[in-house]
Amino acid sequence: MPTVVLMAKSTYVWLEQLSKKYLRHIHRLDQIPDEELHLLADRGITGLWLIGLWERSVASRTIKRLRGHHDAVASAYSLKEYQIADDLGGNHAYENLRDRAARTGIRLASDMVPNHMGIDSNWVIEHPDWFLYRWESPFPVYRFEGPDLSTDSRVEIKIEDHYYDQSDAAVVFRLRHHRDGATRYMYHGNDGTTFAWNDTAQLDYSKAAVREHVIQVILHVARLFPIIRFDAAMVLAKRHVQRLWFPLPGTGGSIPSRSENAMTQEEFDALMPHEFWREVVDRVAVEVPGTLLLAEAFWLLESYFVRTLGMHRVYNSAFMNMLRDEENAKYRSYLKKTIEFDPDILKRYVSFMSNPDERTAIDQFGSGDKYFGVCTLLATLPGLPMFGHGQIEGYTERYGMEFKQAKMEEWPNESLVARHQHEIAPLLKNRRLFAESTNFVLYDFWTDHGTVDENVFAYSNRSHGQRAVILYNNSYGSTRGTIHFSAASVDKATGHLRQRSLSEGLDLPYNYFTFFAYRDTAHGLEYLCRSTDLHHTGLSVDLRGYQYAVLINWRELHATAEQPWDQLFDALNGAGVYSVEEALSKLRLRPLHEAFRQALSDNNIRAFATVAAELAAVQTTSPSAKLPTTKSASPAPTPIERPALDPRLQPFVKCSQRFFEKVLQAQPAEFEQTPAPSDHRAAADTPSPTYLTLCETMAKAATHLIAISKNFSTTLPPTVSNFLPGSKAALPTEQLWAPVLAWITLHSLPHHDQADLFDKLQLRSALSETFTAIGMEGENTWRAAARVRILLSQTDTSPAATRTEKLWSDPDVRWLAGVNESSGNTYFNKEGFEELLGWLQLPALLKAAEQSPTDADSVTNLNASVLMACQSAQKSGYNLGLYLAPEPSTTDEEDPTSAPELTTASVSKATPALKATPAPKATPEPKAPLALKENSAPEKPAKPTGEAP
Repeated sequence: MPTVVLMAKSTYVWLEQLSKKYLRHIHRLDQIPDEELHLLADRGITGLWLIGLWERSVASRTIKRLRGHHDAVASAYSLKEYQIADDLGGNHAYENLRDRAARTGIRLASDMVPNHMGIDSNWVIEHPDWFLYRWESPFPVYRFEGPDLSTDSRVEIKIEDHYYDQSDAAVVFRLRHHRDGATRYMYHGNDGTTFAWNDTAQLDYSKAAVREHVIQVILHVARLFPIIRFDAAMVLAKRHVQRLWFPLPGTGGSIPSRSENAMTQEEFDALMPHEFWREVVDRVAVEVPGTLLLAEAFWLLESYFVRTLGMHRVYNSAFMNMLRDEENAKYRSYLKKTIEFDPDILKRYVSFMSNPDERTAIDQFGSGDKYFGVCTLLATLPGLPMFGHGQIEGYTERYGMEFKQAKMEEWPNESLVARHQHEIAPLLKNRRLFAESTNFVLYDFWTDHGTVDENVFAYSNRSHGQRAVILYNNSYGSTRGTIHFSAASVDKATGHLRQRSLSEGLDLPYNYFTFFAYRDTAHGLEYLCRSTDLHHTGLSVDLRGYQYAVLINWRELHATAEQPWDQLFDALNGAGVYSVEEALSKLRLRPLHEAFRQALSDNNIRAFATVAAELAAVQTTSPSAKLPTTKSASPAPTPIERPALDPRLQPFVKCSQRFFEKVLQAQPAEFEQTPAPSDHRAAADTPSPTYLTLCETMAKAATHLIAISKNFSTTLPPTVSNFLPGSKAALPTEQLWAPVLAWITLHSLPHHDQADLFDKLQLRSALSETFTAIGMEGENTWRAAARVRILLSQTDTSPAATRTEKLWSDPDVRWLAGVNESSGNTYFNKEGFEELLGWLQLPALLKAAEQSPTDADSVTNLNASVLMACQSAQKSGYNLGLYLAPEPSTTDEEDPTSAPELTTASVSKATPALKATPAPKATPEPKAPLALKENSAPEKPAKPTGEAP
């Protein structure tokens, strides 16, 4: 199980938290919801350590309550018996949880407490000789006059009186058997560092029978749990059993009164000839293979447990302590010494930012960049990452081993959870890339001043065809430097120390025309580098305080005529992009995008605005030129030939024609036997209009928009006309006309699915950049691009179409209309809807303007239909479900939208397939993106050049 990611849970506390979360009583293991198991798996967790599963000591609970903890349960490490606690549902509930967890890819882990048992356990009562004891009290001041803690009629159990008022901490408790009156003073469990654990009894490991019995219990636990965590394993190392309980003569001993049990080294070796843990590891490997054994070991015994005792995994407390205190040089030295001796030791470490005996992770590391930087190391260093209870949620309370429930009312920190899900969970799910140490390489980070910055952790790893480079600056100050050559590590094949270059560590080929793309997951950017540059000069990086970078998804690319990666490399000049493949496509499309931008130049936009304003002024001063506002019974006027296109608009048409020619060059297959848009399709016996003809026709019609808008919007909410050119427009002229001209340029393309072509040509980002150049800012550029695409994608843009599911299934429509969920209902924004509704009428307004004279009735009826849609939206309370609900049918005379001249279906193109892409929105520049480039490239700030998400 090399890729395990362990999550610790205090079982009783977790069940109470789940009860609060799911609003039902959850107190047994089989009641833990499947949703919670799936949530853990989604966060990258593959091992669940349930603390406190075993049947606990009743005496332990009594002691804690007598000392004032009235809601306490027994300590999770004071055990009565190794069986699943009855109040957790027993073995049946455990097996149910185990099987369901396995289906989500999660293995269950359990504690094993081999050093001691609860003072009232069956082992103590039935086998007192298995424990360390004496027949008389070790100190005359000890008093045992408090309550009897035994619930078994066979014995009396009392702890020393001074425990209750916390004025002393005795090393023994009194056990008296009623049958024969035998009274023993049993030693409490003790590690010699602080007070004895007053609810435990210390097992005697000098006895072979005791050691064998404990091993049998370990095998029993291994048959239930695939992962076992050994509590306080270091105290059972042979040297510490001797130091604590059987000291050498004259040394005094670490436990008060045990000097009386001193013995020589030979005497002790005769009683305990072998290391207990070595025998455990060997026996488990034979009898329950596949079990993962974790040891909680401190006192600088980590390497000994791995190298000599063969323990599969061992606690690495230096990770938490040194990184928290920013003793970076010490921890880098710790890593260097490890890989100089044996790099494989790294993969045996259990690293953590908190554990049940320590302060919470958020207390030690905060919730900002330092937390996530250290968490990135946790997720990407070889070994086993372990997360504390509540760490991902940002809980601040440390749960004692006797807690029945949390004492603080806390809810998950949603921003912390979301950032973990975005940045850390993907790394945990890819642990097979990071867990092993065979290809792990640790680098020195050389600054421009020729010194190593010890605050920066830089390393690489590779596995199963994947590569990764990790960098993290564990300090407040910014830095810049280069990783090129590694720290020395032992070559296990030769036994010699060797250094490796970055290119060796990543196994990169040497070829001038070979490039590598990689992604910085912290910022979502991809970079391109030349293989030979990485060989010669390594990788240079700028890192601000507590900044981290995870460079993965390394892909080998070869420059060819069809794939000019060398040209893209030169064009990017070290900058990051959201996708190098997309950037290469944009490089190919650059001439096309430039032609598009020229069509939407400031001069062309101003020319349209000027001509349209002049025509509107002429119609205002000439009564005969004004549009009629009511229907006339007189015969229809004789059609009048429209004047030729104003010469001032010819540059726009010519630029649009050049754009069309670039489109043909870029996508020739798209236009083979492709019909023109449906609204301009010629009769069967006439040839289809050319692009130039279509563009000129719509351009001439567009010059009448200001005049038409006066009649169109008189009775409508002002927001309806926000994005239509008019005499009283709220936006600057250029920002109103640019999207109109963009739609004319694109809608003239003789293609059956213009929205699909829009996406293939990556015109959304090109439009956004163009709109930015004319003064639009931020998200408004992407919104304007979305409005253009909506007109290209929708078959019917009439007011009646806004009451169809088809229109609202468009992600752009939902985004612009501000669709949101609240209390199970779907709503849309009033202003956003009215603005979009007005914009959707652009095709119909241009169609009316193409008539000579202008079709005034169509404009009047369109006005009425838009007003009716606004009123219906208001009546629905802007509830989308109610707005889309069918209303009672009306006669044609009553419903102005039924007039055939009002629909824009006749002027729209053929129906495209709906796309399920998410609604695009403004793509902000990444916050302080990582400046990553090979050393040969000049410095340039990294910035995104990708499409909107």
